[in-house]
Order: sequence, then structure tokens, then C-alpha cells
Amino acid sequence: MTPFAMAAFVCATTFSVPLCAQIVLDNAPASVTVQSGDALFAAPPSIGAQLSAQDPAINSNPITAEMFAPVTKANTPKIYTKPASTGPTEMDLRQLWNELKLNNPQLSSLRESYLSAKATVPQINAPANPQVGLVWSGMPVNSPFALGGANAPTQQYPGGISTNNGFSFTQPLQFPGKKSLAADIADTNAEALLAGSEVTYLQLGAQLSTLYYGALASQKQLQVLKESVIRLEMIKNVAKARYANNAAAYVEFLNAQVAQSAAQADQFNVERQLNVSLHSINTLVGRHSREKLVLRGDVRRAMTSVPTLIELEDYAENSHPSLKSSALQLDAARKGVDLAKKAYLPDFQVIGSSFTPRGPFSANNGALYYQFELDLIIPLYFFTKEKYGVEQAQRNQASAEAGNISNRQQIVLAVNTAYANYEQAKNQAQFLRDRQVPQADTAYKVGLTQYSNNGQGFNDLLTAQTQLRNLEIALAQAESNLLQAQAVLMVSAGKEPF
Repeated sequence: MTPFAMAAFVCATTFSVPLCAQIVLDNAPASVTVQSGDALFAAPPSIGAQLSAQDPAINSNPITAEMFAPVTKANTPKIYTKPASTGPTEMDLRQLWNELKLNNPQLSSLRESYLSAKATVPQINAPANPQVGLVWSGMPVNSPFALGGANAPTQQYPGGISTNNGFSFTQPLQFPGKKSLAADIADTNAEALLAGSEVTYLQLGAQLSTLYYGALASQKQLQVLKESVIRLEMIKNVAKARYANNAAAYVEFLNAQVAQSAAQADQFNVERQLNVSLHSINTLVGRHSREKLVLRGDVRRAMTSVPTLIELEDYAENSHPSLKSSALQLDAARKGVDLAKKAYLPDFQVIGSSFTPRGPFSANNGALYYQFELDLIIPLYFFTKEKYGVEQAQRNQASAEAGNISNRQQIVLAVNTAYANYEQAKNQAQFLRDRQVPQADTAYKVGLTQYSNNGQGFNDLLTAQTQLRNLEIALAQAESNLLQAQAVLMVSAGKEPF
């Protein structure tokens, strides 16, 4: 081997950049600074801030005190305020999931809907509003409408117009157990809504994991392309030296230069994909799309062991929030049947009245007496409404039972499908990493050694280099697909992928 060939081979082995275990983005593309004074992120007005000052009972209750507390910088949701950007923010997958949980507008909307549904429970359980009435009676036809002087004697009516005047107080009462059961149903539906928001959180998290690992794959592909440019630079130098020694044609140098330019041009597409992924991640976690973001992650360490299919199925059937939501809906439907059957029971109405012979707004010189009345509100008309109300509730229960069974089947099927995709992605990544990439790397080194020793085979060397680059890019994409499949599998079972 000539000294030049030995130097070329040493250069080929020395300048190969090792694959980083921790992948970070040195220069995040298209980054801007988000100003804190932007009108889009202004603090919202305080709703109910005056209530805490007017009602001392609000301050005595810690829950209501927190709900009606004035909005300050400390308790304002992050979706309304954004500090000025001080530089790139480094985040791994766990931190991104936490940001998603706190700042994603869709999840914030679902949380507020849950709190709104919970606020209906004490309203349903509260007693019905009483009625206060003003009573004046015994007024003849075409008599003047006079409240204060209705009982004053006149020449036409010596005994006065109104003989009984007073006030009444009416309190409707439902049959015991109706209100509490209706409030229990509302509370169960609210908890089902919360479980549904957890399903949305997992779905958005799966989307976030896909974007995250896709961005890491783009970063890895950029690194592979940079290594390819270095290898082609070495091939170009060898071709140039051989041409100077009349051992090769000048077209070989030109072809190496064209291949190097093509590898550099491929970087532009990968950078564009990475830029789009970073913008999408920022938007998903509730940040401004153009804020600076650096992804921190270890692809090889993220490939942790995955539980068996049986374990994942058992976990999904016991802990998946979608099944929890459908079970709560079924529980609410069963309680709805009990509530519909209570419609056959009567309701009550209590009326208390006080009367005086004088007018209600005049001096009470006469005797004052009281009256108590108990009304029974009974279901009439052959129980038609009640009968069809029970039938409707039973149909809802049957629908909820069928939906619960279908949901359970779909969850188990999704776990099986995700597990099959994970196994396929695992085998593909392992085959590329253990066989194809090492073989392509050996072929490239052998081709470079032979060509550096004044041998022929320039086209074979370019083909080997191109094949090595393509397989390294395919390995980066296969590892990304494996991690995406792993994340989807965990989410399908109702778990976070870390």
C-alpha cells in the first residue's frame, strides 16, 4: 500500500463521525423571540373578583376562595401569559408531556368543561326555590284594585271590599331520594367527562411522541448527511490526487463533486422537515410555534423493554381511561333507570299563609290567623309519562352496556394491532442495525482502500458510499418508527410512554 493510500484509509476511518448518544439541535431554525406584551397573551379579566369582597362566605371556603380569587401573575394560566424568550429551551419527552398536560388549549377546555359539569351537582341537589305570594280575597266584581285601602268601608260596600288579605309562603318538595339520586347521576357523568379528557390527553400525547421521535430522526439524518459529505470529500480528494498522477480520469473527480453536492442538497429537505416538526411540537404543547426549542433525548436508551402482550391487555382492561369513562356512563345509565322509576312516587308542596281582615299594607287592627296547606302532586293520566320515561332510561342503559362492550373490544384490538406494529418495527430496526449497515460500511471501506491503491472501481465506490448513506438514513428512520410504535403501543394500553 502506498503512503498516499494509507493516508487516505486512515482519513476514511478517522474522520467518520460517531453517532451521538444524545441528540441535540445546535441551531434551531426559524426562531424568534415572543414578546411578553403581545395582546394575544394578555391576562384575562377577573370574573367574580368582586364576589370575594362582597361575600365573606366565599373567603371561608378554601375551594370557593380559590375559584373566585382575583387573577394575578402567580395564578394566571400559562395559556394567557408568555414570558419573553431568553434562548432555546431544552426539553425531553417527559417534559414535553408535562407541558402538554398544563398548556394545551384543548385539554384546558376539557378541564373547564369538567369543572362546569361538577358545578351543576350542588345546583341539582339544592332545594327548590320557595315562592312568596300576596293574597287578597273577597273582592266583588268590578271593585277598585286597592291594596292598602281594600277593606275600608264605603257607602256602596259598608263591610269593606276585601275580607281576607295576607301573605303566603310556598315550598315545593320532591319525594325523598329523587334529588340526591339526580345529583349522583350528574356527578357520575362529570367523572366520565374527566375520564374522557384523559383519553384525549393520551391521544395528543401519542401525536406528540410521534412528532418528537420524528424530529430526532430528522436530526439523526442531518448528522448522517454531514458524515456523507465528509466521506465524499475524501473520495473527491483521492480522485483529484489520482488524476494528478494520471491514474484516473477527471470525470471521476467531477462525479464525486456532484454526489457531494447532492448530499448537501438533501440536507435542505431534512432541515425543512425538522423545522415543521419543531413548530408542530411547540403548538401542541401550548407554546408559540416559532419559539426556540431544542430536543434532548437518547434514542438507544429510549428503546426500553416492553411488557408482554398479555400484560398490556390486562392493564388496558383494568386501567384504560376510555373504559373507565364508558363504565361511569353505564353506571349513570343504571342510576337513571332508578330515577325514572321514582317518577311514580308523588311530590309535595307545603304552603303557609297568614291572613288579616285589614289590607296587607294598612294597620292590622283585626284578628290575625294562619293557615297551613299540604299539597300532594301525584302522577296522573295512567302513568303515561312515567312509563315511557322508564322505557327511555332502560333503552339508554342497554345502549351504554353495548357501548361498554364494544369499547372494551376496540381497546383490546388496538393493543393487539399496536403490538404487531411494534414487533415489525423492532425486527426491521434490528436487521438494519446488526446486518445491513455494518455490511454497507465494510463495503465502503473496502472500495475506498482499493480505489486509493490505484485500483479500479470508482463507480463501485460511489455506489457503496450511496448505499451506506441510504442505509444509515433508513436505520435512523427505522429507530424512529420503532420508538413511535412503542409510544403508540403504550398509549393504546392507557399508559404514558416513559
